[in-house]
Amino acid sequence: MGDSLGLPDGVTLTMVAAVLVPVAVVTVLLRALPFAFLRVLKGSALIEFLGATMPVGVMTVLVVYTLASALDAPGGLVPALLAGAVTLALHAWRRSAGLSILTGTAVYMLLVNVVVG
Repeated sequence: MGDSLGLPDGVTLTMVAAVLVPVAVVTVLLRALPFAFLRVLKGSALIEFLGATMPVGVMTVLVVYTLASALDAPGGLVPALLAGAVTLALHAWRRSAGLSILTGTAVYMLLVNVVVG
């Protein structure tokens, strides 16, 4: 039976399902769980605090990671710093996180692949 389904010898479809079904259920539950907690905690001081501080924290981690990894990247630190400055200036002007991030990413990719490369 294993050969006809492309499974290794000694592995049956039942064995594969016995592993995949619980993994799928746990994955779906883990992805849905935060949303269930948000409904319960809606309006709480903790959720409001996290909502105010998480975006800044996430962006800080991304900037530090980008600058640290840029040392070994093509072009070095200069393209990352220039793209970061463009992102910061655009965000100060337009106050649009999506626009700032997309533009900063495009500038970085342009600098690394066209100007430096």
